[in-house]
Amino acid sequence: MFARSLMRWPLLALAAVAGTLHAAEAQVAVAANFAEPIKAVAAVLEKTTGHTLQITVGATGRLYAQIKNGAPFDVLLSADTRTPAQLETDGLAQPGSRFTYATGKLVLWSADTTRVDAQGAVLKTDGFRKLAIANPKTAPYGAASVEVMDKLGLSAALTPKLVQGESIGQTYNFAYTGNAEIAFVAMSQVLEGGRLKGGSMWVVPQNLYAPIQQDAVLLKRAARNEAALALMKLLQSPNIKDLIRSYGYDI
Repeated sequence: MFARSLMRWPLLALAAVAGTLHAAEAQVAVAANFAEPIKAVAAVLEKTTGHTLQITVGATGRLYAQIKNGAPFDVLLSADTRTPAQLETDGLAQPGSRFTYATGKLVLWSADTTRVDAQGAVLKTDGFRKLAIANPKTAPYGAASVEVMDKLGLSAALTPKLVQGESIGQTYNFAYTGNAEIAFVAMSQVLEGGRLKGGSMWVVPQNLYAPIQQDAVLLKRAARNEAALALMKLLQSPNIKDLIRSYGYDI
């Protein structure tokens, strides 16, 4: 029996090596609001399949420009629906691969625990010098922020106080470091385990901005990339949908 056990070890080792050899890697372009969730998704992907992701985070518009200029991405996780659809039109996306993986929520946030009230009335006061938003030309959350200010009739009053981040990630950092007292950011950036990590926030009513539907799309170069295909499948699984919801998204 002992001899038989010894004989099984080489077979187990070969199986392990074979599994490693079949593991693939995908280059994923990810909208900045999804920077934290994608880390958790990548960990699940690697644990369950052995596949790994190389992640590049940025504003959706900038990621699109990089893809158009030949950046070797396999998947785009966008912060809108327009950009993935445009990539299909451009002939750069795999037809029929696009789907909505999350719907984002906008919040007004401050690192100060008392600065932002539950109704967002701080926007109508002199209680801050700078309000950070993402660049509305390249970041869908920035465009949503402008829409909110317009609908509240506060654009003229707030424009002199605005500072723009290149992405929603930089916008969050402006508020986190105190370079802006308040900022319009993604709810996913300020939640951990479904709870506010710190500071104070106003959850912007969703009737003040168009739904921030976020689409994923497989790029043409990745039609046979096993890691990219596995990621697209995983993002549509019930467990991952629950994980995404924990960051404040709707599915």
